[in-house]
Formats: sequence, structure tokens, C-alpha cells
Amino acid sequence: MLAQFKHLRRVVITGMGCVTPIGIGREAFWSALQRGESGVRRIESFDVSNSPVKIAAYVRDFDWQSQLGPKDRKHVPRTVPLALAAAREAFQDAGIAPTDLSLEERQQIGVVLGTGGGGLPFVEDHYAIWYQGGSHSKASVYIIPAATHGTLSSELSMAFGLRGLSHVISTGCTSSTDAIHYAAEHVALGRQEVMIAGGVDAPLAPGILAGFNLLTVLTTDWNDEPHRASRPFTRNRSGMVLGEGSWIYVLEEFERAKHRGAKIYAEIIGYGSTCDAYHRVRLQEGGDEPARAMTLAMNDAGIDPSEIDYVNLHGTSTVLNDRIETNALKIALNCDSHRIPMSATKSQVGHPQGASGAAGLAAALCAMQTGVIPPTINLDEPDPDCDLDYVPIEARDAKVRTALCNCIGFGSKNSALVVRRV
Repeated sequence: MLAQFKHLRRVVITGMGCVTPIGIGREAFWSALQRGESGVRRIESFDVSNSPVKIAAYVRDFDWQSQLGPKDRKHVPRTVPLALAAAREAFQDAGIAPTDLSLEERQQIGVVLGTGGGGLPFVEDHYAIWYQGGSHSKASVYIIPAATHGTLSSELSMAFGLRGLSHVISTGCTSSTDAIHYAAEHVALGRQEVMIAGGVDAPLAPGILAGFNLLTVLTTDWNDEPHRASRPFTRNRSGMVLGEGSWIYVLEEFERAKHRGAKIYAEIIGYGSTCDAYHRVRLQEGGDEPARAMTLAMNDAGIDPSEIDYVNLHGTSTVLNDRIETNALKIALNCDSHRIPMSATKSQVGHPQGASGAAGLAAALCAMQTGVIPPTINLDEPDPDCDLDYVPIEARDAKVRTALCNCIGFGSKNSALVVRRV
């Protein structure tokens, strides 16, 4: 099976694209991240007057139509233009123009996306057409492929003419962390020269919101002050805030990147993943398996906790998850857990579901490139059970060479990445 395998190749990130609730484009996202801006606001895309939750973190002023040809706009979910916009920026940032590449070169570029909900809001729109007496002419003839998670990556492959593998990873909230590792592994093994990888989700729709309301995991306390709603590790946190967005990267082999003079953000050096095997949505008390995922990632990277300069946290803002994640960090990082600065990107962009890990990686790269660790906003009243250094309220200057990005998902899944500046 690995007849062509000789040795592992180093994998680096050379391009990055972002479409987020706090800014469209990498620089806009980083700037807002460092300023501690919140992307949470009242939902305006559908009626929430009868919903206990009226807020979410969503992308404003996004010209989604410009990402698609006129004939395609009716046939794809919102995740497609979000991913296309981020991928275009990532390619441009990496200095790669797919249209200028030969067929052989495009055969060596693959796509791996992580998503939790994929096209579910698109499906929900079509149920409304079919079951509420709407004209079937409003429906897309491509509703079945558009509703299938696996075709999401194909939209990018087709848009850029990429002939390498085209896969989607859907493992809940860890989807994009797992996708980035999966992509990196293919480059490391020499199976692909370049990979487009990251995460995208857009889970904002009436039925999806109603389902989350049934789970009682969303905060209902901050509808009148949306910017204060997402508050990880704070004493009076009361639940997460739904979010959306797309964070996409160009991954390539180190020597190839160096040879063509590419800007290198970081090297992907470690990954670990475990499962609590405990519950559909809840974490098991203690945090042993999230801790083991982080430990596996550090072991894979060949480092110990003393070499970690920053941790990007999952930080959902739920009472249970934040407490358990804190304990997991103490287990994994041991005596270094109180030394290492950490922050929760979800305090600013909400919970973008399967795109969470990719969003956290963007924050870690921001810290590496700018020397500024983004804050955990709204942490105005620390929880005694959450007593680590979460860089509260304001960003902090710090030199970050090695970062650990932690992710925890539905179904008891845990995944972690380690990245390092080259």
C-alpha cells in the first residue's frame, strides 16, 4: 500500500484565507481579533421573534453572489461561496494561480474540507418549498448532491480545476482539525504536492436553531447585549453562540515552498485524536481523553509542554465544557499549564461548528506572525474552576514559536494540532 513511501516530508502552511463574523479577509480578521471585537449580533436572516435565542455570529456584508456564476447561485448552499472566497484568498496569498498551472500540476493539488452541517440550511429551505405549498420551480435540481456533505470539496475542485483527491471530513466540531491533519498527511507521504484544507460551516437556519434550543446548549441570557454573549471560562457563562465562517489554508511540502520563495506561516508538526466514547454531546468529567489527544499531538511533534508558547482553546462557553477543558489542559501540560498563555477565539466569532479548529489555527498563526496573542473577550468575572491564563479582555504581546490548538466535538471526539514557526 505504501510502496512509494520512503520518508516523511515536512508540511508547511503557505496561504491563508478567511471569511468570518469579525472580518472578511485575513488582515481584517487578524485586526479585529487583536482588537477584541465581537461578531455576535441579532439574527436578521429569518424571524427569531418566537425563539428563546435571537443572536448568532454571522458574516455581514459578504457578496456571496460574486463567488458564483449566475447559473450556479440557485444550486449550492451558503457554505460553497464562503469556502470559495476563503480558498481564493489562500491561493493568492500563497502565490499560486491555479489557472496558470498545467494539467499535471493540477493533478497534484487536492482538497480536504471539514464541515459539521455542510448544506443543511439549504435542505431546510427546500423542505419549506416542498411542504409549505411553494412552487417546485424554486427548488434546485441539484438538491441531492448539494445536500450531501461530500460534494462540498468538489465545488472547490471544479472551480479551480484541481484534479487531486477531493474529500470532506465531518466529525462534528473537530472536523476541520481532522481535515487539516488528513491533508498534511497526504503531503507528508508524497501523495499530493499541495493541498487546500480547512473548515467551513454556516449552520444558521430556523430548524437548526430550534434543534439547538432543544439541546439547551445556547445562551439565552444576552439577546439584548449580543457582544457580551460568548464568554468562555467566565463565572456567569450560560452557553455557546452559534457561528459561521470559513478558514482555508494552502499546505505544501517545505522544500517545494522554499524553492519557489513562498512565505511560510508555520509547519504542521503534530496531531492527536481520541474519543471519550461517553455521550452524544457531553464530555466525560475529568478530561482524560481531551488531555490524551493533546499529549498525543505533542508526542507526535516530538516536544514536551515546556516548548509550547500558546494554546488556542476550544472554549465553547458552556459551563461543563470549559471546566473539563481546563482540567484536561492541567493534565496534558502539567506544571506548565499555568505558565502558558491561552485564548478562546469563540469569544469573538461564536461557535462555527466544524470550522472551529480551522478558526483556532488562524488565531494561532496570527499570534505567531504578529507577536500578539488575541484575547478571550468578556472574561470579566473569572470562574474559580477555570483558573488558567486565558489572556482576558485585552490582547497581549508575546513571542510565539510553537502553538497547540485544541478542539473538542459532539460524540466525545477530541483532536489537537501542534504548529511551529520555521
